[in-house]
Amino acid sequence: MPVSRETLLATFFQEKGAEASRYAEILATWGIERGLIGPKEGEIIWERHIANCLPITTLLPEGASVLDIGSGAGLPGIVIALARPDLKVTLLEPLQRRVDFLNEVIAELKLDITVIRGRAESIKGSFSVVTARAVAPLPKLLTVSWHLVAPGGAVMAMKGEAAAAELEEAKASLNKIFKKVAKTELHELEVGGLPIARIVECRKAG
Repeated sequence: MPVSRETLLATFFQEKGAEASRYAEILATWGIERGLIGPKEGEIIWERHIANCLPITTLLPEGASVLDIGSGAGLPGIVIALARPDLKVTLLEPLQRRVDFLNEVIAELKLDITVIRGRAESIKGSFSVVTARAVAPLPKLLTVSWHLVAPGGAVMAMKGEAAAAELEEAKASLNKIFKKVAKTELHELEVGGLPIARIVECRKAG
């Protein structure tokens, strides 16, 4: 049985519950109208989209700078910012219409989030954590984003059941990157009664 919206709000959004509720409403209205969320997904926003992004929030270090690559409708970046107000979140999105949507949501919710239009391979920066949800297979994600990870920082990629296979493929094909990897770990998290979440962590040497 899915975890109720009320339980998720009480457990994960103690400081930003009203904003999280409003964000879900926005996804179910503006998000569908603009094609960022599937037309039949309005009834499962909490289960399919918001709950799916919550386990990663338990892995992020206090006060970290987080870059969400290919943020789309703000998943997981806006959810991370709502659940963890201590973090400095930046959203990276190449499509202007999605950038416009993200900026409107941030203004509506009065959140301190930066939005950058662009692709990971063409921007500069240094972040404690680079994250992504359903953007690219792990080898490609690491290739385009590794230069954005600060020394001692990590890529944390939200993945499905093939997470372990993707990690092995990346290790086999990205020798140059993996010479600078201090640690790899597949986190299989069961948090707050939510379905199991798989997050691949590749941590850069300090």
